[in-house]
Amino acid sequence: MKENSSTRVGQMRIAWSVIGICYCIVWIAPFLTDLSGQAFGSAENLANMRDSSQFGWHVIALLGAVSFAYSLEIEKRNWSGIFAGLAFVLMDAFNEMWNGLIFSATGGYSAYWMCSFPTGYQTLIGWNIEIIFNFLFWGLIITKGIPQDKEMKIFGINNRIVIAFSWALLGVIVEIVLNSFDALIWNYWWWSTRFPFFLLILAYFPFALITYFIYDLPSTKLQATFVGSMAGGLAVCYIVFIAVGWI
Repeated sequence: MKENSSTRVGQMRIAWSVIGICYCIVWIAPFLTDLSGQAFGSAENLANMRDSSQFGWHVIALLGAVSFAYSLEIEKRNWSGIFAGLAFVLMDAFNEMWNGLIFSATGGYSAYWMCSFPTGYQTLIGWNIEIIFNFLFWGLIITKGIPQDKEMKIFGINNRIVIAFSWALLGVIVEIVLNSFDALIWNYWWWSTRFPFFLLILAYFPFALITYFIYDLPSTKLQATFVGSMAGGLAVCYIVFIAVGWI
């Protein structure tokens, strides 16, 4: 058991190290290319951002559906699933924040991803209310049916890493479909179907990994502490960056 635990921790460290390196690369890469003018979709997305006139009543229906899903988990006292699901969305909030910062830092040239088509409310340059509600569901969904043994291996790799990457692959496939008809806009070649490596590593993989990390913590108190710290840190960043007009 000790050997399995050591293997799991070592593999997780490798996975997060790869993720960290990829983050650094994609944060630097835009400034090594031509950023003149505005890329496709940038002006439209900026104009739509936090425009309350776009509100649609389907938002209330989605809120009700998400509330119902989480109330069922509360009734079951499935705190591991609840905190894990929230961690998924918070990790996405981190990605959406730096995506917005990239847009500002490039002088409004382009974010890595931007949304198109009507939305009930566009919160950030690449984030809308429908995506938020979807991810609140998704965070719960990916905790269902996972092995109770967090040390179990699949082809020699810890099952949490394999399952997390499988969900990430599914998410990227969905994004490729959305991008095919410009519902999701990508303007950087290294963040596209031409070179999907960074998409596979950063688009959903860290979301699922952090979800399983929280899910596997030994106590509800630790889960609440980690998720609360994530939420608090992100809230401070969002307040500051929105106030100064960076996201």
